[in-house]
Amino acid sequence: MPPSPATETYVRSLRPWDAALIVVGGVIGGGIFLNPGIVAQRTESGLALLLMWMAAGLLTLVGALCYAELGARRPHAGGSYVYLREAFGPLAGFLFGWTMLLVIYSGSSAAVATIFARYAAALFGLPPAWARPLTIGALVFVGGINLFGIRLGAQIQNLFALLKLLAVAALVTCGLFLAGAGHGQVLAADPARQGVGFLGAALPVLFAYSGFTYLNNLAGEVRDPQRTLPRALTLGMLLVIGAYALVNVAYLAVLGHAGLAASSAPAADVMQQVAGPVGAKVIALGVAISTLGFCNITLVAGARVLQVMGEDGLFFRAVARLHPRWRTPNTALLLLTAWAIVLALSGSYGQLLDYATFGDWLACAVGVGTLFWYRRHDGASGGFRVPGYPWLPLLFIAAVTLVVVMSLHDNPRNTGIGLLIMAAGAPAYLLWRRLFSRAHP
Repeated sequence: MPPSPATETYVRSLRPWDAALIVVGGVIGGGIFLNPGIVAQRTESGLALLLMWMAAGLLTLVGALCYAELGARRPHAGGSYVYLREAFGPLAGFLFGWTMLLVIYSGSSAAVATIFARYAAALFGLPPAWARPLTIGALVFVGGINLFGIRLGAQIQNLFALLKLLAVAALVTCGLFLAGAGHGQVLAADPARQGVGFLGAALPVLFAYSGFTYLNNLAGEVRDPQRTLPRALTLGMLLVIGAYALVNVAYLAVLGHAGLAASSAPAADVMQQVAGPVGAKVIALGVAISTLGFCNITLVAGARVLQVMGEDGLFFRAVARLHPRWRTPNTALLLLTAWAIVLALSGSYGQLLDYATFGDWLACAVGVGTLFWYRRHDGASGGFRVPGYPWLPLLFIAAVTLVVVMSLHDNPRNTGIGLLIMAAGAPAYLLWRRLFSRAHP
């Protein structure tokens, strides 16, 4: 299916390095600074913990390779929405866009902006009353800078990504080289945690790896996308996997497995122990930058989905318009930013993050499933093809399905509400089709 006319007017200005840093920025948020303590509580040794992070990284790399082929086949704006619409029909595309707008992208942005506000307030010694203004200010800032073209937004995103990698490097350096004689405890077992459930530890790890699909939403603005998308997704994910592995080794070297399991903020604990108050300030700055960069990518990527939906007649026509000078979907961007602010002000962002992560992985698995439709419909392409087809895509889908089932078992209330929000999109779609005749055939 050819791209819609508005999609063709995007400016292809994202270079390979820009695209790779978008992958890094979309994945590394606050999870690696917070979740390893939870994972340690659910594993029995440092070795098991590191294997969990590496295995989850390799599984996510498989998903990224699948999305690399999807992006090479359909190098246009919209990402998962386009794949679901073409493979399974407009209802499937609408359900993704509906959930993306209401909870996945907006909820993630609201929740992570709140984390930014907490760390920024701690960094500058501000009282708790500053939390909401800082949250709103973060969302307005990252939404506003992207109104003036993808090039400016990419430059700022590159800065965010490089700074967060610098924060990771500082954490690893302090943990591995300045921690003293703690390296012998990295792989040690924790006798108090023998027999801990392995699958339960997968949830917080996989949540920390989510976000690699955002680049595909921006495929209409990537130079030479058939070559750039596979390279950027692969390089970006390899950087993330390496960073996550080294950070966890640093945590274990300083805190040990038992100490990591007892920590609710391992990055802060490591830096505080190694470098004192200065170290705590450095990591607070790193987390603030990391979360701000994540919000930036989420809003930019989500706006492209809304724009393509509007062009297809599955959303308001106004969001389909691109700015005549900047070639950015400013109406869609402002709408998504405004809704994220509403969610942040609602105070329900903790639950929204649960809905968002559950919905994000579910949509990702279904998106990978469209690869089988494309292989049958379009045949073998001359571009990038995911290795190990069909077994690697099937492995990814099976693993994510297991995570979804586990989420329903462990947290039935929040995941059940997430499913209800998705299901509510079906009557909304039928009502939209009845009221508006422009829906995609």
